[in-house]
Amino acid sequence: MKNSKMFVGIMLLMTLFAACSKDDNTTPVVEQTVTGEVSGTWTKGSIIQVKTDIIIPAGKSLTIEEGVTVVMDTTAKPEVIVNGNLYVLGSTANPVKLTVPEGARIAKNKFGKLWGGILASKTCAELVLSNAILEYGGAVTTESSTSVKQGLYKAVSGEFDPAIWFSNTAGKLVMQNSIVRYWKDDCTYLEGGSIIFTNNTFHTTGESGGEAINIKSGCVADVAYNLIYSTNTNALKLSNSGDRTPQAYVVAYNNTIVNTGWRRPTIKGGSIWLEASVRADLYNNLMANTRFGIKRDVKKPEDNRSIVSNSLYYGYTQEGVNQFQPSTEILAGKNDVIGTKAGDNDPKFVNYPVNTDSYNADFSSSWDFHLTTGSPALNKGITTFTRNFKDGITINGQSYKSPEPASYIGAFGVK
Repeated sequence: MKNSKMFVGIMLLMTLFAACSKDDNTTPVVEQTVTGEVSGTWTKGSIIQVKTDIIIPAGKSLTIEEGVTVVMDTTAKPEVIVNGNLYVLGSTANPVKLTVPEGARIAKNKFGKLWGGILASKTCAELVLSNAILEYGGAVTTESSTSVKQGLYKAVSGEFDPAIWFSNTAGKLVMQNSIVRYWKDDCTYLEGGSIIFTNNTFHTTGESGGEAINIKSGCVADVAYNLIYSTNTNALKLSNSGDRTPQAYVVAYNNTIVNTGWRRPTIKGGSIWLEASVRADLYNNLMANTRFGIKRDVKKPEDNRSIVSNSLYYGYTQEGVNQFQPSTEILAGKNDVIGTKAGDNDPKFVNYPVNTDSYNADFSSSWDFHLTTGSPALNKGITTFTRNFKDGITINGQSYKSPEPASYIGAFGVK
C-alpha cells in the first residue's frame, strides 16, 4: 500500500512537471485586428490583421517582434504610414512577415498590388527592417489613400506604392537580411536619410516598371551583399534628382544582380543606372545576364568623382554580351572582368542554370548563388575603398555597420 501511494505521488509530480515545462516553452499565439493609429509592441509570434490604413503617429514608435505575421486586408489594401518610428525586428529562424491572407498568395497575384507599402514621412526619424519579408504589395493610390491625403510619396492618385518610401534627409534607415518579393513596381523609393541596405533579396518585382533600390537626392547610402533577381528595370537606380541636401552619395559593393532589365517594355537600363549628378562608387558587383552594363543618362550624367571598379559581367547570349560593352552610355570600370563572347566569365554559381531565360521572373528557393572553385569572380574584388558607414549608424540604441568588403566579386563567396 505504501509503495502504491508513492508510485501515484511520483506520477502526479511527473505530470505536473511536464505540464509546467510545456507551458514555459510555448508562446501563445495572439491574434488582433488593428485600424487607424498604432504604436507600442506587437509581441513575438502574434498574428496582426490590418483592416484599414494604419498610422504610427509622430513622436511614437511601433516595434514588431520576431515571428509576427502582419496580414493585410486585400479589399482595403492598407498603407502603413510611419510618422513616428518603426522597428521591424525578426530573426533568421522567425522573420517578420508583412503579407496577405494565405488564399491570396497565388500565381495570378505574382506581382502583388494587394496592399500598399511602408511610407515614412519627414517626421520619421528611424526605420529598421531586420529579417523581414514584404510581399504581394504595391497597390495603386487613390484619392482616399492616406498617403495622398497627407501629401506623402508622390501625393497623387494612380501611383503604385513602393515597399518602402523614406523621406527624412536627417533620418536613419537600415534594411538587412530581408526579402521583398511579388511586388507591383518599385521595391524602394528613397528621398533622404543615412541608409544601409545589406544582405537583402529582391525578386519577382515590377510588372511593367520599377527598380529594387531607387535612390534620390538627400540620401547617403551603403548598398552591399544584396541579391537582386529579375527586377523589371534596374537593380539600382541612383540619382541626385530632387534638389535636396545632401547630394546623393551611394557606395554599392559586392552585390549579385541577375536577369534584370529585360522585362521592361521600353529600353532604359538593366543593371545599375546613374543620372543627375549622383555620386556613386561601385565596386565588386556581379552582373549576370543583365540587359545592360552600368548605364548613365548621357544628358544628365553622374558626378565626375564617381568610381566604377572590379565588376564582373556574364551573358549567355551574344545580344546580352554586346549590350554591356563600354560605350558613351555604358561605363567602363577599372579591373573589370568582362569578355566579348557569349559564355565568357561564367561565374560558376553553386546551383543556378545560367542559361535561364532572361525574361524569367520566377524565383526558386533551391537556387544558390555562392561561387564554386574556379569561379572568375574569386580573388578579383577590391577591399581598400571607404564605405559611408564603416563606423555604423545608431538606431534605437543599436549600432548597425556597413559590412567589410570582400576579396571576391558578388554577394556570395565559396561556401
